[in-house]
Amino acid sequence: MKRICTYIVVIVCALVACAPSHQQVLKNIREGLVDKQTTDLTAILFYNLKQMTGKRVVYGQHNYEMDGFASDTTRWRDEANRCDAYDVTGAYPGMASFDFLHFTNPTSWETKDLGYIKDKFYAAYERGNILTFCWHYYNPVTGNNFYDTTRVVEHILPGGSHHETFKSDLRIIADFAKSVKNSKGEAIPIIFRPWHEFDGNWFWWGRNHCTAEQFKNLYRFTVTYLRDSLHVHNFLYAFSPDCGFTTEEEYLERYPGDEFVDVVGMDNYWDLRPVEGDIQQALLKARILTKYAKQHHKLAAITETGTQSRDSLWFSKLLGILHADGVELNYLCTWAGFAPYKGHPAAADFCKFKNDTLILFADESPDWYTLKMSEK
Repeated sequence: MKRICTYIVVIVCALVACAPSHQQVLKNIREGLVDKQTTDLTAILFYNLKQMTGKRVVYGQHNYEMDGFASDTTRWRDEANRCDAYDVTGAYPGMASFDFLHFTNPTSWETKDLGYIKDKFYAAYERGNILTFCWHYYNPVTGNNFYDTTRVVEHILPGGSHHETFKSDLRIIADFAKSVKNSKGEAIPIIFRPWHEFDGNWFWWGRNHCTAEQFKNLYRFTVTYLRDSLHVHNFLYAFSPDCGFTTEEEYLERYPGDEFVDVVGMDNYWDLRPVEGDIQQALLKARILTKYAKQHHKLAAITETGTQSRDSLWFSKLLGILHADGVELNYLCTWAGFAPYKGHPAAADFCKFKNDTLILFADESPDWYTLKMSEK
């Protein structure tokens, strides 16, 4: 018996010795990320989301406590403690989306107090949310909004006439990123989604307003300047065209390279329109994202979607895509005002969507920022 116990002790000690340490696990996670120096919390967030692939899909919404609808004709903005998703389902979204527009263009068509946005950011974090930011960047050459398609990209790249203006605005983003810390003084992770819907022509960074190589360089410079020059290490980077692709080759036409992307996504409203849309096209594109993410160690997401129609079964149709064979997305995010409000014809369907075992709202979210070694 003594000999058997000795053997058991030896085996246990050997297993402990072979088990990777917490830091070794984090090192292994970082190897697959854009930022090899990313913070512990950011690496853990990516890992935990990746581990949920095929099991749960996080539901998010843009400006969910800042913008919504009271009826088909009445919109509310910035009302204290109000959220359409909560009013309908009794739960907050599992992801909160914000916009760096307000920081780099504080006087805009949708001006908001920066302290107010920061308060909402912290509230979402304390709620257990994943945090993401897009950037509706005003035209840095003309000063007009992001729909001014005067050619810009060539002028803000290195050597361009407005390159220093661009760098200055990136510094504003970096300052915010490094200022948002939890109670332990750790930088809060953010999924940053720059230059979205670039395959359309409505933004100045769109397809017709710069070459493919200029766009790739714009994306690469954004990442490298934030990461290497400004030392922002709490970002994951999301690549999100609109839905103007039907093959992987088309999806990758302006792709900056795996070394610059953590999340492969798409914005898709068009294919999900109640009458004119094509669910099969949305399904095809979701499968393209899933396949690429699996093969290249990325997360996959519908980074923007939603509807303002009165289609009472819109969310059931979306759920059908998420449950389909060959689709394993990590999150989806509806835009502000593009999900049902209380009394909307789709409110009951939205509750059904929320209660599906695949969908994750804040009330069921795990601790995204803790690495549980026992599960590794």
